[in-house]
Amino acid sequence: MEGQLLDNFLYADFKQARIAHWDRLARNLDKQRRWGGYYHRRLRDIYRSIVKPGQRVLEIGCGCGDLLSALKPGVGVGVDFSAEMLRQAKERHPELQFIQADAQAFSVDAQFDVVILSDLVNDLWDIQGVLKRLSLVLAPHTRIIFNFYSNVWMPLLRLAQNFGVAQPLLPQNWVTRQDLANLLYLTDFEVMRSWTEILCPLPVPLLKEFANSFLVKFWPFNMMALTNFMVARPAPKVRIAVSPPSVSVIIPVRNEAGNIAQIFERMPSLGKETELIFVEGHSKDDSFEVIRKCIADYPALKCKVYRQEGTGKGDAVRLGFANASADILVILDSDLSVSPEDLPRFYECLCNGKADFVNGVRLLYPRQQKAMRFLNLLANKFFSIVFSWLIGQHIKDTLCGTKALWRKDYLKISENCGYFGDLDPFADFDLILGAAYLNLKIADMPVRYQERKYGRTNIRRWQHGWLLLRMLFLAARKIKFV
Repeated sequence: MEGQLLDNFLYADFKQARIAHWDRLARNLDKQRRWGGYYHRRLRDIYRSIVKPGQRVLEIGCGCGDLLSALKPGVGVGVDFSAEMLRQAKERHPELQFIQADAQAFSVDAQFDVVILSDLVNDLWDIQGVLKRLSLVLAPHTRIIFNFYSNVWMPLLRLAQNFGVAQPLLPQNWVTRQDLANLLYLTDFEVMRSWTEILCPLPVPLLKEFANSFLVKFWPFNMMALTNFMVARPAPKVRIAVSPPSVSVIIPVRNEAGNIAQIFERMPSLGKETELIFVEGHSKDDSFEVIRKCIADYPALKCKVYRQEGTGKGDAVRLGFANASADILVILDSDLSVSPEDLPRFYECLCNGKADFVNGVRLLYPRQQKAMRFLNLLANKFFSIVFSWLIGQHIKDTLCGTKALWRKDYLKISENCGYFGDLDPFADFDLILGAAYLNLKIADMPVRYQERKYGRTNIRRWQHGWLLLRMLFLAARKIKFV
């Protein structure tokens, strides 16, 4: 009991000292910003690249509300314990809602798409307690975004504070990315991405753009960054659904007449209802007629077939998705290089909450001798390395045609169609980059890659490879080099 009373007394003293500190800073906010104003503008640019406009956003430790307002939320709520900060926030941003409360004990009767803790964890009395408190405002899809000082910069920050260049701070917590990741694990959160930002916090012409948009992304300069970023989500829980979700399997077809019957014979039953959507793309064989015959031979299966007006697998996938009616969307290549029998694993991964987007991986298990040419293997490994670095989530095989995601998430991805360039001939990059752009959790699903038994590949290696490289450069500018 005495220990608890002492702890409460120390916390009360800690809290009052910080409230007084932030009230004092708020009264001199415009004077204190000086060069530090560039740092906060840079933070706003980074957050805008992560948080999409129109979402429900909660910021804990919102200060004067400038960051929250810059994100253009559909609903924006800021929480702070400094009355003076909130007075200025309400004057600056009357369109937002502000609540005066301690991060350790706030209460908001709502759930949010995004929760932000910007430059806060270094200044908290009990980080783990605040993380537990967040559970009150989280939905399964909520993303929690942190940025916090790197301790490498503490001596320089103190020097800058002495010269009045940076705003003064009270003693700070020594928090590393590993520390915060562990605290998130202890409080039932899962880290999705972790990276560093801001190498030059001063508005030095030319240097600030080069250092902060480019140089800080590479070793060893990323080790010297000022701030750490982290995106997390609530740890997935086993979902007990009243009714299992339905599944649409989209099957692009071009010159694959010899494989169609096997697809019907081998397709497993998935969820409440399995819908097969064939999209035939200008075949030179009788693929379309074979599909129609098989549909007639299997009247118990729910099937649709469309003739593609455009060209390429990517166009076929988008046509199939547009006509799908199920809760979950799955792509299966009609060459049967990935077995239909593997699809239940993709379905289960989505249903148990392990991922929002499931990506097939052909590079784990041994492949049949003619399943993938050596140059294709090298290209796949190259793209996997670059993509993992680009999106901040591990992805081992970007070009496996088998993928699965929730239809509601695809509709959001399709709203941003063309954001990364209208170049992808297969839809693989479009979907992966779109999922990363929405901060969806991506999981790799190993499959055994088989050599095709009928027909020839429709891939034009050099032409398609060049298009994918161009798209990769465009995406890097939108995601990595912000």
